Amino acid sequence: MQTIALSDYNIYVGPIETGWKLFLEQKKYHQILVIADENTEKHCLPLLANAMEGQPFSVINIPAGEQYKDIGTCQQIWQQMLDLGVDRQALVINLGGGVIGDMGGFCASTYKRGVDFVQVPTTLLSQVDASIGGKLGIDFGMVKNSVGVFCNPQAVFVDPAFLATLSARELRSGFAEIIKHALIQDIAQWEKIKNIHQLDDVDWPALIVPSLLIKKQVVEADPFERGLRKALNFGHTIGHAVEGFALETDQPLLHGEAIAIGMICEAWLSHQQGYLSAADLAEISRFFIHTYGHYTLQEENFADYLRLMGNDKKNEGKKINFSLIGAPGQVHINCHAQADEIAESLRYYQQLKA
Repeated sequence: MQTIALSDYNIYVGPIETGWKLFLEQKKYHQILVIADENTEKHCLPLLANAMEGQPFSVINIPAGEQYKDIGTCQQIWQQMLDLGVDRQALVINLGGGVIGDMGGFCASTYKRGVDFVQVPTTLLSQVDASIGGKLGIDFGMVKNSVGVFCNPQAVFVDPAFLATLSARELRSGFAEIIKHALIQDIAQWEKIKNIHQLDDVDWPALIVPSLLIKKQVVEADPFERGLRKALNFGHTIGHAVEGFALETDQPLLHGEAIAIGMICEAWLSHQQGYLSAADLAEISRFFIHTYGHYTLQEENFADYLRLMGNDKKNEGKKINFSLIGAPGQVHINCHAQADEIAESLRYYQQLKA
């Protein structure tokens, strides 16, 4: 068990039963509620229940998928919390990926002005990214995470055993955030990652802790995303727009798949603005296309992507805000690009071949 200490909570990396015992040495709750979806209730809840050693708990089950990360599902959660008599001395356990963590934390932090919650991330993506840093929220009007709050959990339990429940596609999606952390902050880690050519034999736990430490450093320096923490948005301005639009089609993308597209496009913008060399752009592009393949972006949809980017919560005034990279390990925040430049970045992605 490795404990990563943040300012007001711990991340426990290792078998969940060990982390749970350490956590309960400091806390005591008279009611425990687990928020899960149909997948995590089936595949992950048994592991959690074993770790809790017979402690009673109630379960709120919600549908799986980003399309349900909305106010309607929140209303269902709040109503069930009321029906179960949940009060402010209860603990909410969010058991799942980024959707459960974001939405379950949002519901807990707003119900009766705040109920304690912990994150038990069960996907690679949520273990290295979504469960850390206190950013909670839901999607609204096709705009990702446009309604939400900052509120830290009481603890995060990162157990690599949960990764055995994931498909290869889900693991690949989570890998995108590990890549992002290296590109913005750790050139040595990027040098290791870029030599990964097959994902079926990756030692994921060996990549999780360095990625967590990168995010910890950034989050603690800027807990409310007013400066340095914006570095974590590399790839997300364009990626969120592509993801939000794709959710309304018959070809939805997982978060990491969309962010991979966003990182290629925003690497191109980084090169155009003089931060990133042509050689680094080519190397980054090749790596992402080899790992994620190529998703067709229709030019007729570019205006919709730009409209969604225009509503991004990171924007300042009418300027679309980007975090761009220099040489791997360097990042530049509060960068801007015109609509025609953004469209050209999408065309750059389009001409790449898997």
